Amino acid sequence: MRQGLDGGSGDGGGLVVGMEVAVVVDREGGEQIGFISPLQSAAAMGYDGILLGMGNPLLDISSVVDQEFLDKYDIKLNNAILAEEKHLPMYEEMASKFSVEYIAGGATQNSIRVAQWMLQVPGATSYMGCIGKDKFGEEMKKNSKLAGVNVHYYEDETAPTGTCGVCVVGGERSLIANLSAANCYKSEHLKRPENWALVEKAKYIYIAGFFLTVSPESILLVAEHAAANNKVFSMNLSAPFICEFFKDVQEKVLPYMDFVFGNETEARIFSKVRGWETDNVEEIALKISQLPKASGTHKRITVITQGADPVVVAEDGKVKLFPVILLPKEKLIDTNGAGDAFVGGFLSQLVQEKPIEDCVRAGCYAANVIIQRSGCTYPEKPDFN
Repeated sequence: MRQGLDGGSGDGGGLVVGMEVAVVVDREGGEQIGFISPLQSAAAMGYDGILLGMGNPLLDISSVVDQEFLDKYDIKLNNAILAEEKHLPMYEEMASKFSVEYIAGGATQNSIRVAQWMLQVPGATSYMGCIGKDKFGEEMKKNSKLAGVNVHYYEDETAPTGTCGVCVVGGERSLIANLSAANCYKSEHLKRPENWALVEKAKYIYIAGFFLTVSPESILLVAEHAAANNKVFSMNLSAPFICEFFKDVQEKVLPYMDFVFGNETEARIFSKVRGWETDNVEEIALKISQLPKASGTHKRITVITQGADPVVVAEDGKVKLFPVILLPKEKLIDTNGAGDAFVGGFLSQLVQEKPIEDCVRAGCYAANVIIQRSGCTYPEKPDFN
């Protein structure tokens, strides 16, 4: 019998996470009841390391700022960019001028932490990326382990742990990432037996597009492994600048993508740089889903979020729209991590082989929780049914 992780199972059994769980085991001569603890449950139920993420681990330095600050550093809302020379003083200025919060972040790491939170099964998720040997790096390790994620960080001896300025005005956010150590990830770390074992164990792999700027070689190694072993490989368009300035490396990995996530702005830029001459998000999602694939095992599914507008899902030559959970403006704290949380929620159901409708519903639920809090943070337990 395969237990579900959402309070139900394939044949009407139940699971309560956080206490011993009764499992019916088929044996010759009848069924026997055994018990597993929550710490055993990931392995016992086939969820041990089922989902692997790779990306740029960053410490978010998050604050509500003012328009004057955005103008000073030429920052646009609802955007994500890599820090240039002119942005470097902003991190210190944020800390001295505004009330800042330090939150473990980075797009892929956010998604993996949210998936782990939704699953509530320790060790169901793993993550790799590069941090510095410093106090921010130690903080990151502590946070991730507390979240139940099995992290295998590559620790760079010289570069400090990467940071991301999260500037919030009126609930809308802008991200300015200073990658530092996150930019130093090497495929040699991935190839080490103890790290490659995470790849071997995973059945689902997710990487945000931001990692294309750091280690495309690592992405291709993992993507080729997924295609050869009938695993599900997913990526995110992540930001307009990725679609625009890293088109060539994105193009190399696209054939391996079974799921492509993104938002409406990224989708339109993706279309523009390919000369598709359409701004229609549904058309673009459909076109992305129909691009050539490296393996025919899984069809490609495109999932595009549009803020408060319906989520667009394209598969099998058809487009479906799913409404999001609308939130009154006064309940919106900040949109930082909303897209990452959507992916995390979605993946938490995908790894349980739930229908796409349930995956989207879980994504919308997770995003709705995160935008009512500061940064990509969440309460102790989800109440998603």
